[in-house]
Amino acid sequence: MNILVTGGSGFIGRYVCGKLMKAGNQVTIYDIVPPKFECDFFIEGSMVQTSRLEMAVKSCNAVMHLAGLLGTAETIDNPVMPAKVNIMGSLTLFDFCRQYERRCCYIGVGNHFMLNTYAISKTAAEKFALMYNKEHHTKIVVVRGLNAYGPYQKHKPVRKVIPNFVLPALRNQPIIIYGSGEQIMDFIYVEDLAEILCRALLSEHSAYGYVIEAGSGNKTTINYIAEKIIELAGSKSQIEHVPMRPGELADSVVVADTKTLRPLKYKPADFTEINDGLKKTIDFYRENLESYK
Repeated sequence: MNILVTGGSGFIGRYVCGKLMKAGNQVTIYDIVPPKFECDFFIEGSMVQTSRLEMAVKSCNAVMHLAGLLGTAETIDNPVMPAKVNIMGSLTLFDFCRQYERRCCYIGVGNHFMLNTYAISKTAAEKFALMYNKEHHTKIVVVRGLNAYGPYQKHKPVRKVIPNFVLPALRNQPIIIYGSGEQIMDFIYVEDLAEILCRALLSEHSAYGYVIEAGSGNKTTINYIAEKIIELAGSKSQIEHVPMRPGELADSVVVADTKTLRPLKYKPADFTEINDGLKKTIDFYRENLESYK
């Protein structure tokens, strides 16, 4: 199959494209920047360039929709463009999928209940996908990616938990935690998430009327993750707690309902154990520390 991957140049896209190509598919990345890894074709374009997006969808057999403007606290003060990209861009894509009868997999966010630009805009698109399936009989599967981590994840400009704990740990610098650190998160190793996304797009199932939650169901606190990284990295870092960032909740719980994964034949036991995933991630950043200033 010729599969279009919007936002394919990013962190998750790297792993998704690799799995799709390994399975014998032809991959076309649609993104505003070219990938730093191998793919079959690249189309430069954004989600608000309607004619380019239509051409890309029309030329493929299926769509993996990963594109979006990220950031929780980072987008609080400038919500207009993220809304245009994440809502209107996705809605436009869904309509092309309806028009050209293309199957699609859309990645949502685990913290869909939070009142920040990113969560609101991504969840609005998620609801449009489910509406299209109900009213237009499209096949747009929605997968909420929980807290993905792993090699190649950027630590800025959008702040992600794991690289912003690992990099200071490797440098014996303070690890900054927003709030008490007792927030509960469900961390998923990026290769596991990529596998779930690919199964959602390519396998035969009927999970088009509800949301699939890609997470192990394990409840892990931010404090535990920081302490475990210090231990695994052999670090002398100290943990510092600072006030919560705008758009985030001090007592949030973001954990997957693993029953939603049953149509994809993916079980909690299939997930990479957190210690193993962290070891692989720490080893990667240790080997590439100079590249992450």
